[in-house]
Amino acid sequence: MEIVKTDIEGVVIVEPKIFGDERGYFYESFNAAEFEAKTGVKTTFVQDNQSMSCYGVLRGLHFQRPPYAQSKLVRVVKGAVVDVAVDIRKGSPTFGKYVAVELTEQNHRQLFVPRGFAHGFIVKSPTAIFQYKCDNLYAPQAEGAIAWNDPQIGIDWGVDVEDIILSEKDKHHPTLAEAEYLFDYNENLY
Repeated sequence: MEIVKTDIEGVVIVEPKIFGDERGYFYESFNAAEFEAKTGVKTTFVQDNQSMSCYGVLRGLHFQRPPYAQSKLVRVVKGAVVDVAVDIRKGSPTFGKYVAVELTEQNHRQLFVPRGFAHGFIVKSPTAIFQYKCDNLYAPQAEGAIAWNDPQIGIDWGVDVEDIILSEKDKHHPTLAEAEYLFDYNENLY
């Protein structure tokens, strides 16, 4: 796998090596030893999730508060999404900044979203199947979220606003400035 650094330290794109021929393709989607050697991040994924969504569905921007904070390794197995990680660590030099990466079934890219970040994605294809590994179990009592359209963050989702489909819950998240809980950049989240 190749690791591509982004503009925010810790958020990386994982590009697997694809072996293809007339039968199709094969690739190793994750290797813990290689991931740790190339990123310096030692994490153990304990939960895998999958969602299917149609065009315009926006899920996010979600996170979990400590002690249930999660890192995520996300990918698309069908379709295309724009995947976003927002730095919500107070005191961070990149606080409120985001990384947006197109993940598709063709490019096989994955995005590693460390603890201390809010995460979301929007579907750009007719449908998308989205998978993600988490290094902590889901804990509903620790849910946190930031508004997908927070003007301070200014994410360009690449879809007309009238085409965006949100859950009732995702329509009512606070902005970064209004959030009751944010991470501390100086706190070790691992």
